[in-house]
Amino acid sequence: MTSPADPPNGAGASGPGLKLLAVTACPTGIAHTYMAAEKLAQAAESLGHSMKVETQGSIGAENVLSDNDVSQADGVIIAADKDVDRSRFIGKRVLVVGVADGIHRPERLIEQVRNAPVYQGDGQEARRGAASAASAASGGGKGRSVTYKALMNGVSYMIPFVVVGGLLIAVSLALGGDTTSKGIVIPDDSFWKTVNDIGSIGFQLMIPALSGYIAYAIADRPALVPGMVGGWIAAHGELYDSEAGAGFIGAIVTGFLAGYLVLWIKRVKVPKFVQPIMPIIVIPIVATSALGLFFIYVLGEPISWVFERLTDWLGGLTGTSAALLGIILGLMIAFDMGGPVNKTAFLFGAGLVSKNPEVMGACAAAIPVPPLGQGLATLLRRRMFDDQERETGLAALFMGFFGITEGAIPFAAARPARVIPANMLGGAVAGAIAGVASVEDNVPHGGPIVAVLGAVGGVPMFFVAVVVGTAVTALVTIGLMSVGGGGRGPDADADAAGAAEAAEAVSLAPSPADAPVLAGVASGGGAGAASGAMADSSAKAVSVSAAELRDGGKAAAAPEDEAADQVLSGYLSEQTVKERLAADGKDAAIREMAELLATTGKVADTAELVRAAFAREDQGTTGLGEEIAIPHAKTDAVTAPVVGFARSPEGIEWGAPDGTKARLVFMIAVPEAAAGDEHLRILALLSRKLMGVEFRERLLGAADVGAILGVLGEIE
Repeated sequence: MTSPADPPNGAGASGPGLKLLAVTACPTGIAHTYMAAEKLAQAAESLGHSMKVETQGSIGAENVLSDNDVSQADGVIIAADKDVDRSRFIGKRVLVVGVADGIHRPERLIEQVRNAPVYQGDGQEARRGAASAASAASGGGKGRSVTYKALMNGVSYMIPFVVVGGLLIAVSLALGGDTTSKGIVIPDDSFWKTVNDIGSIGFQLMIPALSGYIAYAIADRPALVPGMVGGWIAAHGELYDSEAGAGFIGAIVTGFLAGYLVLWIKRVKVPKFVQPIMPIIVIPIVATSALGLFFIYVLGEPISWVFERLTDWLGGLTGTSAALLGIILGLMIAFDMGGPVNKTAFLFGAGLVSKNPEVMGACAAAIPVPPLGQGLATLLRRRMFDDQERETGLAALFMGFFGITEGAIPFAAARPARVIPANMLGGAVAGAIAGVASVEDNVPHGGPIVAVLGAVGGVPMFFVAVVVGTAVTALVTIGLMSVGGGGRGPDADADAAGAAEAAEAVSLAPSPADAPVLAGVASGGGAGAASGAMADSSAKAVSVSAAELRDGGKAAAAPEDEAADQVLSGYLSEQTVKERLAADGKDAAIREMAELLATTGKVADTAELVRAAFAREDQGTTGLGEEIAIPHAKTDAVTAPVVGFARSPEGIEWGAPDGTKARLVFMIAVPEAAAGDEHLRILALLSRKLMGVEFRERLLGAADVGAILGVLGEIE
């Protein structure tokens, strides 16, 4: 037998039974890909079948299936948490499951593939969501939410547009804007006007990107155009006689409508001569036309009606309590951040600038609260947010200063059930304080920038309103996330699915540059889909990559006289091996492992390393199951890559999906910047090797540090 750990052109397991093929893949990582491959190959051999497994890891596809392999195959198992091209398997029985099923139920999958449906290449994707849901349910774990997966895919692609567009607009306003009665205006002949226009384009593309990539995650490429066009229509109210578009909420609606509409169209049986043009011509044209007309003529009218009625209603409140009006305006400003409700409040205040500037004053105080509050939350409780969210939080702080409410949209789109109420509460508080204090804003713009430029009357109370509102939003966000279980992963069922679906947080299309080393490591943990603790994302949670594992290509190299005491290319040495952990809990074990790594002199800040490892755990357990845990961190608290290993004979509860306690604990720490992929290969081999019961038993039974190094040295 040749295992999937062998060279790409190696053969699979052999036997007298079925000839089976498999493909394993993780969204952003390595370990699950190879763990599933190893388990499937072992199960096939034990059942007397031959199996060749193609692994699609971050170092590329290995053991690639040839046309000859496919033609002779009796069935194909795809154990993957990302899209795998199935066109080469037309006419074959194909079973599609999550990668966790490949790890935990390989024998069952081999039995199921015997009766799997024959893949026809048309309409199969329409059943993908149902199959995934069924697989998750059968796993007995939290499962994976197709809805949340699609939403987070859209959010991950939207974030660059928000950040780039928002920051360009903010910089252009700061350096080229003049305060006028029409707001902060940049002269048309100014260089900064061009910069502002470029930023505005980025902002205009933000909503279509969100919608398009939600649809793409549901129904693949044929849904991309309908989703993006639908998002553009949602954002441009003039297409359906509304002064405001539907904003990001409308984009979420069009994204899901487009995705599921395309899935439905794929189910339609068409003549064979039409099939080749279905995904590139027929489906996009039909879906785009149907969705666009539906939104304009069916959904657009109610949106326009809501806008008009809200405007009339606010007009009737102008003589009421200033505090009440401030609360209402603050709630509306913070609700949909650029959508019809937000725009109604803003335009209402802007229309009264010359007559009643106090109304615009309440709006101006509420406008920056959502982005400032979300940005502050990422600073106060960094462990609750992944790397991408923390970076977005910094950008949100900057955008909030310049009155760009949309800076909070990525957070609201990711976990609306928690973020939107927090934004609204903070906005209401800011609006109420500004209203009671009679804060005036003499230009139709908001945020601290208007006070800095001298357009605000009652500057001290204006800043009090903004600061208090920001603090309320941040604290309520943290509180609601804590109640909901923390970061992005546990948030999914309440926020995105809106039902009793379990969470996941992984981007479907990670950047090729973000090549992680450990799937349980990079993908948010656990043994895969069944853990429901994947962190993305697209997201993009803390990940360990090949690039992260090389310290400038040289620093990790060991002197020749130390080579005998080092394995994994010198990253794990006698110094970083401990026969027995003293800790009896996960947090204590992480601290103990961090102190172990610090003995190498490669850890500049042990406390920060521990914090980074805890932050990673908040995204989802790094307990992989099979009595294995691999806590890790990507942080500049270490000056060079370092790996540690320790054993816990009694086991430590690590939240593994299979319920086992961790007895074998590896800790990996890498600096933010490094390069190379040799170490990616080594750790991929480690993940494979750890799937062998005999290897784990020898690792547990090794008599001393030298024996442990000897066992681990077999990986090279």
